[in-house]
Amino acid sequence: MAKEADKDILTRLADAGEEALRKLGDAPGMDRALTYARTTRKQIDELTKRVQGINALEARIAKLEKQVAALSKESSSSKRSPARKAPPTASP
Repeated sequence: MAKEADKDILTRLADAGEEALRKLGDAPGMDRALTYARTTRKQIDELTKRVQGINALEARIAKLEKQVAALSKESSSSKRSPARKAPPTASP
């Protein structure tokens, strides 16, 4: 008998939930809310793709910075200051 009472309560809750969902679907402005939710999801997906692209660009920049640093070290070590010539002296 306790199980029948539980079923009745659960059945009543299910029915009430279904009724609430129907009323919510018929509520004014619900179509705008659903449209907003759909477009927001699309925008979030697009932003996620862009952020992933930014991560790839940051990795490329870090690699290029290392290359530039290495080239700068090479060029500074290979460039020696030219030997200075003595200024011409006046002949007597």
